[in-house]
Amino acid sequence: MSVWQPEPTKIIGIGTNYRQHAAEMGRPIPPVPKVFFKPPSALIGDGESIILPASSDCVHHEAELGVVIGRRCRNVSPGDAAEVIAGFCCVNDVTARDHQRADGVFARAKGFDTFCPAGPGLVTGLDVRDLNVQCWVNGTLRQDGRTSDLIFDVPTLVAFVSSIMTLEPGDLICTGTPSGVDVLLPGDQVEVRIEGIGRLCNGVVQGV
Repeated sequence: MSVWQPEPTKIIGIGTNYRQHAAEMGRPIPPVPKVFFKPPSALIGDGESIILPASSDCVHHEAELGVVIGRRCRNVSPGDAAEVIAGFCCVNDVTARDHQRADGVFARAKGFDTFCPAGPGLVTGLDVRDLNVQCWVNGTLRQDGRTSDLIFDVPTLVAFVSSIMTLEPGDLICTGTPSGVDVLLPGDQVEVRIEGIGRLCNGVVQGV
C-alpha cells in the first residue's frame, strides 16, 4: 500500500450499483450507471471525524470500493480501463438520507464537509472482481457484500464515466454500496474494510 494524498478535481459517485442494495432500497436495476458528484471538500482521511450536520436526523454509512484515476483520460474502453487506474481505496459515501428523500437529488445529501472518508492508502495491482466489502460500527458488522454483486463492474464504470467527462489524475470514482446501510450517531466508530486494501476508520461527532 502506498501513501495517497488525495487531491481530486472531482469525486464521482455511482448510485444503486449492488443488486442487494437495489432490492433493499426498493429500486429497479438501472439500465446505465447512475452518476452523481460529491465535492472535493467532502473528502477526509483515515482517522479524521465525520461531522453530522445539525440539519439532518438520518445520516447513513455506505461502504464502497474507491477507484483512483492515474492519468488524464477520455473515452476509455473497458478493456483499457486498467491502464488509467492508479489504484484502489476504501470509501465511506456518507449520506444524509432524509435530505436525499426530501430533495429527490443527491447534492445536499452527499455533499456535506467530511461526507467522503477515503483511505487508508492506495493499493495497486489488485483484482477487484470479487472482494469482500464490509462496514463495522462500534465493532458490529452492518454491511457485508462482495464486488461480484456489482451491477456495473469497475472497467464498465471507468468507460462510462470517461465517455461523459475527462478524468484527471487523482479523480475518485466511488463504485456503490452493498446492502445494510444504517444510521450513524455521535460517538460511533465506523470502519470500512475491504479485502486486500485494509481498514478506513473514522469517528462520528455532532456538528452545530
